Amino acid sequence: MESKPIIGIITNETVGFNGRQRSHSAGKRYVDAVMNFADVVPILIPACIRKGDLGVLLDRLDGVFLTGGRANIEPHHYGGQTFPDDEVIDPDRDRSVLDIIPECVQRNMPIFGICRGIQEINVAYGGTIFYRVHQQSDKEDHRMPQNDDASLEEIFKPRHQIAFTENSLFKEFLGQDTYRVNSLHGQGIDQLGAGLSAEAYSPDGLIEAISIDDYKSFGVAIQWHAEFHPERDENHLNKLLFQKFGESCRHFHLAKS
Repeated sequence: MESKPIIGIITNETVGFNGRQRSHSAGKRYVDAVMNFADVVPILIPACIRKGDLGVLLDRLDGVFLTGGRANIEPHHYGGQTFPDDEVIDPDRDRSVLDIIPECVQRNMPIFGICRGIQEINVAYGGTIFYRVHQQSDKEDHRMPQNDDASLEEIFKPRHQIAFTENSLFKEFLGQDTYRVNSLHGQGIDQLGAGLSAEAYSPDGLIEAISIDDYKSFGVAIQWHAEFHPERDENHLNKLLFQKFGESCRHFHLAKS
């Protein structure tokens, strides 16, 4: 029986039991999406992994998946203004991911980022982040509905169009110029990192998707949440992205054999 590629999913540090329990976790929708649509074997990467152990881990993986997260990347990683005292942070994930990304790139290992993941790749390449997109005078509000009783369907429903750039991979994948996506993020890309290309923009000019230049594997990240029901007809690009990621992981796996 042919072995499947193994991909690592980065986790977030979460706090439960009224602050008495700290855990490393990843949302079930992310795990289900890579299992069911990328057709790979997922394992969770603890956010506190030691830098000296990354090589040992990545030597055993065939791809890395960077998920969304409640916390934002701390601004000292990209020269931004200091967060307010009540801002949710995850220093271990910041450190681990910004160590993992260059290690993956050195190996030409497939890497797929969603939401926070696109911001992490941008910062790893020297780019910067808007602290609050909706506070920019020329940008729309890209956050999820702010009412506490909003349903999951309301939170994740498609909210706006994106337009693919002239030579976008996404245009090649879909054979069309635009696509409609959901929107659940407070932060977003300001200055694009050197070595990255914008693949799509929202109507207000915010970068919605990027790729790593001249990459030999799948090196793509998106700002929207592709993990929400990629099997639905209206989410065909999301399903396709997971499939393309899985294909690249299989090629990487076979090349190591």
